[in-house]
Amino acid sequence: MEWRFYCPKCGAAVNPGGIVTLIASRGDVMFLIGFDPEPGNYNIYLPFGFALPPGTEWCFSCPVCRADLKNADHEKLCDLVLMVGNEKRKLLFSRVAGERATYVLRGETDTIEALGDHSDRYDDTVRIKPHRADAGQ
Repeated sequence: MEWRFYCPKCGAAVNPGGIVTLIASRGDVMFLIGFDPEPGNYNIYLPFGFALPPGTEWCFSCPVCRADLKNADHEKLCDLVLMVGNEKRKLLFSRVAGERATYVLRGETDTIEALGDHSDRYDDTVRIKPHRADAGQ
């Protein structure tokens, strides 16, 4: 399956060669970081000599427009637009190093998948339960 990712602010493709490429920054440190394009695959690609110490919070920005990708509703999550075929989805991912929490949503409220060992940390805020098929059961 082919996943294509775009900046939610400017619409630029951020994985033209396959790897999702973003700007990572924290304090005075800034570098390009690569993420595996498969949602739920937590392989990352860092420049030589850089590390993401577990538990540290990072800012991720678009490499084209430099917009902050932090989600407006969830401070510890970032947004990307995900295209799967012709279907537009929203991808949320944790900006906390070592935290494996990824969500793929259709529209603004319908969770398709919650991926990663730590996705339950955001269960109350990301999953809008009244819109789920199993709500009230």
